[in-house]
Amino acid sequence: MRALSAALMPLAEALAGLRRLAGPVAPRTVPLVQANGCIAATAVHASRPIPPQRTALRDGFAVEAAAIGGASPYAPVMLPRAPVWVEAGDAMPVGTDAVLAAEGLEGRSAVAEIGAGEGTRAVGDDRSEGDILVAAGERIAPRHCLALAAAGVRDVAVRAARIRLIATGAPEPDGLSPVLAALIERSGATAKAVSVPDAPEPIAGAIAAAGADAIFVLGGTGFGRSDRSAEGLAEAGHVLAHGLALRPGETAGFGEAGRRPVLLLPGRPEAALAAFLALGRPLIAALTGAVEPMPRTGTLRRKITSSVGLAEIVFIRCHGGEIEPLGGADLPLRRLIEADGAVLVPPEREGYPAGSEVEVVPL
Repeated sequence: MRALSAALMPLAEALAGLRRLAGPVAPRTVPLVQANGCIAATAVHASRPIPPQRTALRDGFAVEAAAIGGASPYAPVMLPRAPVWVEAGDAMPVGTDAVLAAEGLEGRSAVAEIGAGEGTRAVGDDRSEGDILVAAGERIAPRHCLALAAAGVRDVAVRAARIRLIATGAPEPDGLSPVLAALIERSGATAKAVSVPDAPEPIAGAIAAAGADAIFVLGGTGFGRSDRSAEGLAEAGHVLAHGLALRPGETAGFGEAGRRPVLLLPGRPEAALAAFLALGRPLIAALTGAVEPMPRTGTLRRKITSSVGLAEIVFIRCHGGEIEPLGGADLPLRRLIEADGAVLVPPEREGYPAGSEVEVVPL
């Protein structure tokens, strides 16, 4: 295995080379309703306090709490004027600071007291002016959309990389392309899947076609007679690496065509997912300007064994804070579909003993 790994490009070198090909795509403005899942191109700040004025949290009468202190059915407090009725979400009238329930008023007399601020939200309680609602490079989630809508933001600048996913000689039905397309879109990009015969010319044509910021070619990356993806890339552009020190995923590769990065993904499910996690997701991050979230960690239930000289992806299943290793290369599909993440073992390690704290790459 050591002799084989010496002939393969190290994963770190491949990742650096791929990133050099991938500058951030130009930002575009989308309506807020379309921004969920996209990567924010710039930070968005609150332009004013939220709420901008004291606001009613419930239906009732707007009153000044101090004016009805001590009010009760036995000691009603007459108000100088009839209080204004407010609905939840209404701005409180000037001079009022609490919402009195309907049963707390009889005619113009308060028969219940209330604390200052009760039933209301003060200026800036939700957000202060200048607060960051979503950071540059952050993936916009529903919680961000809620904050942006509350701030009156209707359009957001995002970076949405367009990925063309080319399945070569894919059998029917192709079960792997939809999985990769979903992972691509979960990473903040858009995916358009196409199928082509496993031959250099149609593969080259699909790579060279306009309308994508990067191309992922799925399948045909081996060295057999029907594996023609690298030839197709060479015809459309340049192969910069074919064969990586990554297990599973040794037959992965990359290059460029028309100044766009092209990633070659093996056709076996575990190898395709491993290459996507190790190379595809970082490539999308480079295209979208995404900031990687803080890694999640967990404790290994069992040891992980790896070969020195190869970076290795081991698929895992999380059980709370514990991690169950499932395996890597040649992992049966029945086990692979149980995985919700992976552990990347660097090439200089022989694995991790049971009880080790390791970083988890989510699936």
